[in-house]
Amino acid sequence: MRGYGGRVAHDGPPAAPPPVPPSGPAVPSSASSPAPSARALLPLVVPSLAVGVASALVLLGVSAVADRLEHVLWQSLPDALGIGRYSALWMIVTLTATGLAVGIAVRLVPGHAGPDPATTGLIDAPLPARVVPGLLLVTGLALAGGVSLGPENPITAANVALVYWLGRRAAPRAPVALWPALAAAGTIGALFGTPVAAALILSESLAAGQGQGPSQGKGQGKGQGQGQGVGSGPGPRGSLWDKLFGPLIAAGAGGLTTVLVSHPTFDLGLPPYPGTGWGDLAAALVIAPVAAALGMAVVYAFPHVHAFFRSLPLLRHPVPALTAGGLVLGLLGTLGGQLTLFKGLAEVKTLAADPEGWSAGSFALMTVVKLAALTTAAACGFRGGRIFPAVFAGAALGLCAHALVPAVQPSLGVVCAVLGVLLAITRHGWLSLFTAAVLAADTTILPLLCVAALPAWLLVTGRPHMRLHDDGTPAR
Repeated sequence: MRGYGGRVAHDGPPAAPPPVPPSGPAVPSSASSPAPSARALLPLVVPSLAVGVASALVLLGVSAVADRLEHVLWQSLPDALGIGRYSALWMIVTLTATGLAVGIAVRLVPGHAGPDPATTGLIDAPLPARVVPGLLLVTGLALAGGVSLGPENPITAANVALVYWLGRRAAPRAPVALWPALAAAGTIGALFGTPVAAALILSESLAAGQGQGPSQGKGQGKGQGQGQGVGSGPGPRGSLWDKLFGPLIAAGAGGLTTVLVSHPTFDLGLPPYPGTGWGDLAAALVIAPVAAALGMAVVYAFPHVHAFFRSLPLLRHPVPALTAGGLVLGLLGTLGGQLTLFKGLAEVKTLAADPEGWSAGSFALMTVVKLAALTTAAACGFRGGRIFPAVFAGAALGLCAHALVPAVQPSLGVVCAVLGVLLAITRHGWLSLFTAAVLAADTTILPLLCVAALPAWLLVTGRPHMRLHDDGTPAR
């Protein structure tokens, strides 16, 4: 058995999935086979729909339980004790206790809630199914406790593991790459309430993984960026729609389920964008690269923070490491205020609702604190994703630019800064562009975003990712 911080520890023989041949995310074929016909694609419809709906229900279920626990921790309990809900004392106590609870869970649950989260991405090879209950438990605790991470990484990993395990038993003759791709697509569609995000991520994986099969085992810590590891391969001949037919159905079903049940929206309610002028172009070409540079500072700091939590003898195990991480997060919360807690999606809407409500210094402080909290949480062992906290940090930075230079439109500042931070932290170009665009809910800003993305991408491409190999070195 390997200890905390390595791969998944097994009590018996490894339960790793069998090697996955270099097939596409949905339909198997050799490089010389013809494009699939409608008759070949139709059998994917029912399982894709089922996987998409189930993936969304897992996400919604964990979120609902976390919301209830959050209400108890941050409202009912402090009210009963006569303590301010977001007082400095309560933030420190609650986040430290959250770290302790998550550390104990990681230490005790089967499989230790999966591998070290610093070595994982948004989509990885399937984990053993027995890891899933513990992974969902620690994810819910972190979400409720105010940790600055989102649900996307662990929920995707849990759904991929469950669907792979069930799919291989229900349809053993189906291509092994089918089930992880459907689960990943369904979960991403549910997270964003639209299949577009899933299509963009999977198309990037297809483009980046021509001729390579999905990563297995060691590849979890050594892939190139988030999103590598499932569905990367040449796939069937034919159009991209043929290759993504099943995953798009799963993503659509997942997104529609989320929309019908919880009615999510990414529209921040920012002031309407008045249209692009020459000054807007200049501002975008400055804000996006600056935001990307700030995000890269986090990326470069990440392995050092991770090494710190593994260097001290008492912090090499999950309980002390996560307790210490929770304490640091509580101290950061007292510095940045309650808006810098949690995953950041609800909090960013509070910022955007009043762009004039804080000074440039306050926005800058929230940006730095949120990025520091994201780095700490991801490095000390909390399970969670980085997209939503990065959106908050980018939004705060964009509003800081507006506060410093009022001529910069709030909408322009927010979307360009979010774009830059996401490019640095996720290294998903299309997803970053899509996320930034939907925040403004105005398609006229898209051409400007596409231009602003280019200098920002030059700053991040070819550089280390916010993801580590098993030995602690950054992945590229």
